[in-house]
Order: sequence, then structure tokens, then C-alpha cells
Amino acid sequence: MNIGPRLDLRTAQTLVISPQLQAAIKLLTLSNLELQAEIGAELERNPLLEVADDDGGDSGEGGHTTDADTSSTEPADHASLADELVAQSGAQEAEPLDVDMVEERFHHDCASDSGGSADGGEDFNFDSISADEATLADFLERQAGALSGLDHAIAIAIIALIDEAGYITEPLGDIADRLGIDEAEVERVLRIVQGFEPTGVGARNLAECIALQAKEADRYDPCMAALIDNLELVARGDLAQLRRICDVDAEDLADMLRELRSYNPKPGLLYGGGSTVAVIPDIFVRRNAKGWTVELNSGTLPRLIVNRQYHTRIALHAAQLGKGKSPTATAGKQETAYLESCLNQANWLMRALDQRATTILKVATALLEQQQAFFEHGVQHLKPLTLRTIADQIGMHESTVSRVTSNKYLYCSRGVFELKYFFTQAIHTSAGQGDASAEAVRARLKALIDGEDPMKPLSDDKIVEILRKEGLDLARRTVTKYREAMHIPTSFDRRRRALVKAA
Repeated sequence: MNIGPRLDLRTAQTLVISPQLQAAIKLLTLSNLELQAEIGAELERNPLLEVADDDGGDSGEGGHTTDADTSSTEPADHASLADELVAQSGAQEAEPLDVDMVEERFHHDCASDSGGSADGGEDFNFDSISADEATLADFLERQAGALSGLDHAIAIAIIALIDEAGYITEPLGDIADRLGIDEAEVERVLRIVQGFEPTGVGARNLAECIALQAKEADRYDPCMAALIDNLELVARGDLAQLRRICDVDAEDLADMLRELRSYNPKPGLLYGGGSTVAVIPDIFVRRNAKGWTVELNSGTLPRLIVNRQYHTRIALHAAQLGKGKSPTATAGKQETAYLESCLNQANWLMRALDQRATTILKVATALLEQQQAFFEHGVQHLKPLTLRTIADQIGMHESTVSRVTSNKYLYCSRGVFELKYFFTQAIHTSAGQGDASAEAVRARLKALIDGEDPMKPLSDDKIVEILRKEGLDLARRTVTKYREAMHIPTSFDRRRRALVKAA
């Protein structure tokens, strides 16, 4: 056997994801609002793409081109060339989009025909645009405008260090060192800032925040001051110790605790960090006389068309310039190449959007079939579900279902839910009862705690015992994990809070 270097020819198959396929995958993961921004950017880049009008007067896809108008305005000897260009455009549009992937393929029908324009045919109203809500810093800086000179500069430096809850986040000594002034000056200006609205802003801790509000309400007497200085005893519910420290009886302490609860521990949150963005559902699930229906929210997406008339006119002009070998002919050929590139991109985008719409509908329909009991009876009837179950039902790959359910929201009569909400792990139940959804178990756990006696709250062990009687075999650590995930305190803390409230 000869051992040495040699050259061999081999044939191998490799999977290469094309740029268009990568773009199609990206479109599938976008929500409607994100997709709207993506379409807007493409409308700016591609001169052949337009937004369809409700009256259907624009020329575009689906036979909306006005070839008769084109032939009447162009010379007769160009008619055959125009027909040829239109025929070529139609042939390009008929080519199927190749989006085969590793163990997955998009299956789509055209869904853009049923959609409307983004504005629903209504005139745009500038009054519908609201300015962003002023932040806490903006509100405080406007009040600091009444100051001048050094006081104004110190106030602006202090306001810059106040967090969204209204608390100052840096020691006054550090502020004084950075500004090169005496700490007493910073302390003096801080007292001015603490007089701004909302009351309690600029506090260095919770006790000072509550004290500022008590002073504003003219309730800061020695007894209230002692109560505010011992907030840790209030948290522990040590009412006997509080009565001794404040030197009051049970009735007066109850009045003080009610007054304490009326104060805002985070006054800065009254002024948010800007406008709140509402969740726009991508899918509507409704019930009618015949059953359940699944619809896409087409109101947030424009209906795109390709302007064939514009393409034909520009192509005719470029074809006339492209004859010969002059610089003008070179420019005409470049213009033709650019135009064909825009046409191909527009056709691909419209097919990709149709594929995306149909895939989302298939996944949502399968979800409705699997979780119909949830839509009819509530979260207690939510079934455990995996991505593979839906993928097998609709004949797609699991990764495709995962992309579809990312950043998508569903609206039904029970509220707005992220599609990921319907995929939960299974909790084993007693023999013969099947598996229960983890989300349904959490809902049952919360219902038990909400219905407990505040003075005799259910411990985690007691909750485990009740759930096991109902056929849910859970460990105590699982109940604790679910309770902490829902930010529900322990039974000891719940009883302590009930005692303080009852006082």
C-alpha cells in the first residue's frame, strides 16, 4: 500500500441557508408591530412596493395593473415590448419561494387579500398622537427652575441622582466632593428639593420618605416619629413593643397604622418613565354560533402591492437607453438590472408575508384545538402542552413553532395572552386522572391562598395536603417554588400582615 499525498474528487451535499431564507426566518419571529417597522423600511428602499388603497385604484398584484392605460400613452411600436416585460414579471411571480430548511418547511397560502390598509381607510388624525408622559426628573427640573445660581446647579445635580421611586442614590458627601462645595450646602438644597412635588421625593431612606409625607399632612408628632423610626417592628407585626415605644394604647396605635398605610413608600412612581406601550394582539380568537374562529390582526399591517404599471414604464425607458454601446446605454442596462432586483425583492417579500400569515394561523388553530377547554372554562382546564405536539399536528418542525410563538400575543374573551403561555409542563396526578398543567396548578394554589382565613393562613405543608386530596401529587418544594414565583409571602408573613391590618 502506497502512503503519500494525493488529490481526490468527491461529491458532497451541504445545506446553505440563503440570505432570503434567513430573512424569512426573521420575519416569522417578528411581532406585528416589529413587522410593521420592517415593512416601512422596505417601502422606503423599494420604489415598486406600495400600500394598497381601499378603493383598489392602485395598480399592483392580482391583476390590478392598467395595461390599457399604458398602451394608450406609449407609442404603438413599444406595445410588444411592454407585453413582453409584463409577461416576464408574471413568470417571475409564479416561481415558488424556496424555503426548505433542516427538518422544516413553511406552508402558506395568500392571506394578504383579506387584509385592509394599516389605517383602515380612515383619515390620519394628528390628535391621536400623544406626547410621552413627563418623567420624574423632568417634573422636578421644572420645579427647580424657580432656583438660581449655585442653588439651581446643586438641585440639578441632586435630581440627577434620584431614582424612579423618588430616592436619592448617593451620599451627600460624595455630591459635595464632586461639586467642590461644603456638605452643608448640599444638605440645605436637598431640603428644598424635598419640598417639591410629589411629597416624599428626595428621601434617603424609607423612614425619611414617610416622615416627609407625615409632616406634609401635619401628623408628625412624637408618637408618629417613634413609629416611623421603628418600621422594622411594624414589618414584624410586634404590636406590643410598638405600643410601649410610642407610649400609646391599642386604639391610638391602630389609628397611627392606618395613617402609615396611607403614605406612599415610592412617590416617584407617580411620574412614570414615559408612555406605556400597550400590547397589540397578533391573533384574535372569537366564538360564534358555529364554534370558535381564529383571525389574524390585519389592522396593524399594510396590504402591499407591486406597481406593475410603474415597473413597465421604467423598464421601457431603460430598454430604450440600453441600446448600443454608449455611456447612456450602460446606464440603461444598470437601471434595468436595478429594476429587476427591486421586482424580485418585492415579489419575494409579499410571498414571505403570505407564508408567515398562514403559518401563524395554522399554529393558532392547533393551539385552539388543543386548549379549547381553557377558552371555554378557564385556566383551571389548561392542558400541558409541548411545541412538538403542535409541530406534529400541523406537519412542521418544532423550531418553526417556536419562532411563531415568540413575541406573539393572542386575544380572547379571557384576556390577552402570549402564545408561550399555552405551553406548560405536565404535573403528574393520581392514577386515572391524567396530567395537569403547571399553570393550572399555580392558579389553584393562588385560589387556595386567596380564600384562606387571614388569621389562620395555609402553610405550604397544608397546601400540599389539600392538593394531594384533589389528585395533584406535588412536593413541598414545588409548592414553595410556585408561591415564590407569584410573589406570595410565607404563611407567617401573611398572618403578620393580617395582624397589622386588623390592628
